[in-house]
Amino acid sequence: MTAEEIIENTEVPVVEEAEAPKARPAYLLFNKWDLTEVQINDPGLVRYVSVDSLIVPHSGGRYQHQQFAKSNMLIVERLINRLMQTETNTGKKELTTRIVKDAFDIVNKKTNRNPVEVLIDAIANSGPREETVRLKYGGINVPKSVDTAPQRRIDTALIFLARAVRQASHKKKKPVAACLADELIAAAAGESRSFAVSKKEERERVAKSAR
Repeated sequence: MTAEEIIENTEVPVVEEAEAPKARPAYLLFNKWDLTEVQINDPGLVRYVSVDSLIVPHSGGRYQHQQFAKSNMLIVERLINRLMQTETNTGKKELTTRIVKDAFDIVNKKTNRNPVEVLIDAIANSGPREETVRLKYGGINVPKSVDTAPQRRIDTALIFLARAVRQASHKKKKPVAACLADELIAAAAGESRSFAVSKKEERERVAKSAR
């Protein structure tokens, strides 16, 4: 038998192609907002802002036992958790979630944009890029300007936004959702009338003088 006949009679095993992993289904936040179309314009925050698809922004404390794991939490849930950290709203996550949901509806009506993208722009414009630390030289405290880490920028921006909403709605007739919507719109546009943006500029101004 020749070599050609041996090659013809040899059965070549058929290798089956491995099945591609199934893509995770895209859910609509509050059954309204598509998170797959959200764009993060600040490249420094891409790694620390999570926009994974969820219907209800509630992780059940999944990230609380690991350091810095909060960056994997949906950014909307981080806003909700920050709004809960007050004297009157502690633990009222369902109430706070409803406030954020109503605020997103108002933001969409006024701007015709995805409210999650407006929130991310507001955080980018409200997080200080430069802060001060105190160094001790011979018993004298000297302020020194330092760059702010991206994760701290997000934390500080959420603190400023929550404080702005609390001050705007305290003992006022204006609903909390409307206060939150107005603050997000103003902060996303970088307007100075935003409390969060003004606090960010104040902190950066102090850091600039300490260079």
